[in-house]
Amino acid sequence: MYHLLVVDDEEKIRQMIRKYAEFEGYTVTEACNGMEAVMLCRQNTDLYSILIIDVMMPELDGFSAVKEIRKISDKPVIMLSARGEEYDKIHGFELGIDDYVVKPFSPKELMMRIQAIIKRSSPPAQTNEKVFFEGLVIDYTARIVTIDGERIDLSPKEYDLLFYMAENKNIALTREMLLTNVWGYDFYGDDRTLDTHIKLLRKSLGAYSKFIVTLRGVGYRFEVE
Repeated sequence: MYHLLVVDDEEKIRQMIRKYAEFEGYTVTEACNGMEAVMLCRQNTDLYSILIIDVMMPELDGFSAVKEIRKISDKPVIMLSARGEEYDKIHGFELGIDDYVVKPFSPKELMMRIQAIIKRSSPPAQTNEKVFFEGLVIDYTARIVTIDGERIDLSPKEYDLLFYMAENKNIALTREMLLTNVWGYDFYGDDRTLDTHIKLLRKSLGAYSKFIVTLRGVGYRFEVE
């Protein structure tokens, strides 16, 4: 059974998420601020399957809480916020969150996003395989990426995006294809989320960002010889 940690200073929000999550069969633990969330994660590092964390909270905001939690756990994080500015989304993704949901939101859509993350996080049915693109090496099984022999740190979403594009190298991938196959659901939000992750991935890949080619009006292609 999957266990959700719901962190929000608004009790009504926590109760709404609990209602829908328990209906879907999830176990739910609540926290009313970032400090409590960090404490719970330190006490039960492996207990929670997904963390749902609000940005604006007393004592410790959501961004700071995620930063502390990432020191001890890489469990998936969905961030909730009344602020939908690109800066906030980029900041969250740089901290390694998996999704960013702007309030007010549909509880049913949130459940779909949770289900998609759970599906993505399940162990892949893959054979041991490494692929080499010049000095860029992708180990699909170990989820490790190295550049010129040095391992680089990517957020979970950056891994998923890079792996999907590399698996479909030299194929024109529409924005819809990328959002559906990497995010795992029909995307209802601002599709600039994809552009934000492409930007972060290119920054992480450095010189090898040349493999990610923008197809204007279409999407992107992982282009190699």
